[in-house]
Amino acid sequence: MIRHIVMWNVSGPTAEEKQGNIERLRSCFHGLRGRVPGLLHLEVGKDASSVDYACDVVLYSEFESWEALAAYAVHPEHLRVRDELAGVRIARHQVDYEVQVD
Repeated sequence: MIRHIVMWNVSGPTAEEKQGNIERLRSCFHGLRGRVPGLLHLEVGKDASSVDYACDVVLYSEFESWEALAAYAVHPEHLRVRDELAGVRIARHQVDYEVQVD
């Protein structure tokens, strides 16, 4: 199984606008559930720590294989979400790694 974790900071001059962008991001990514072959799990979380070095939001997802993750990267639904959120995300960090399933 492959874990794909992405963290972002989002735009928004006020706390309300930033929260609105986080909710928009969450809604867009949750809309991918059940639409992408090989995508086993997807969740979006908002940072609760408020420390200055934390990202605003995280995407945690699991894929059945490296091939499934590669297919997700170019899947039309994922590309639609990426394009829809252009300008909302102002910083991005990513980690992909394999885990052994017992």
